[in-house]
Amino acid sequence: MRILVTNDDGYHAPGLTVAERIAAAFSDDVWVVAPAEEQSGAGHSLTLTRPLRVRRFGEKRFAVSGTPTDAVMMAVAKIMKDTPPDLILSGVNRGANLAEDVTYSGTVSAAMEGALAGIRSIALSQVYSREGMGDAVPFSVAEAWGERVLRPLIAAPLAPRSLVNVNFPAVPADRVKGVKVVAQGLRDYGRLRIVTNTDPRGYDYHWFALGQMEQVAAPDTDLAAVSDGYVAVTPLHLDLTHEASLAMLARAYG
Repeated sequence: MRILVTNDDGYHAPGLTVAERIAAAFSDDVWVVAPAEEQSGAGHSLTLTRPLRVRRFGEKRFAVSGTPTDAVMMAVAKIMKDTPPDLILSGVNRGANLAEDVTYSGTVSAAMEGALAGIRSIALSQVYSREGMGDAVPFSVAEAWGERVLRPLIAAPLAPRSLVNVNFPAVPADRVKGVKVVAQGLRDYGRLRIVTNTDPRGYDYHWFALGQMEQVAAPDTDLAAVSDGYVAVTPLHLDLTHEASLAMLARAYG
């Protein structure tokens, strides 16, 4: 089995090394094609207005000067064109990718791009307990649970153009309660914070930040699972059609 490892935290991120070690439990043919710099929040964007550059760090190791989507496209359509991957692992992300995070996440979007290419793709994220941890975020749960979470996913008959989003909880590895297969949750949009400050020249600048959830997470969702100390496994699909509205809107147009 040939595995491609990518991420959105960048080629030098510690979580990428964790993902490589997880991949090595399944194959000795592991490739790395990741963004050269951090691309958190890039979503499913691709670069169209400037050229991309690829830097080679080893026989199977490359960094791409673009988004996670760019990295997967470059891997599948050029770098690994003659030897395409059987599996794509995206992560391990530093931080959660839960609920509506998946619409912003470069980590999940890299897996989406893999799914579009018809390749089994899994996004991996390590939740952490407080803001401001930087590179001190511990990946011990992803390290300890990665292989056992992935093994059934690699064997499962997943639907075409689908992917799986995995989040490891922010608890010590020996306190993880198990794995839960759950739906995507939804947070209160009011948790968005905009932090404003002033630069030395007197101009305001702004940072987007997220506050605490205002409501209790709905049961059987990814939010509730990680909060309760479980690894959350959520299948996602790329068809965004709202099936229940098709007939209603058709009637509206007579």
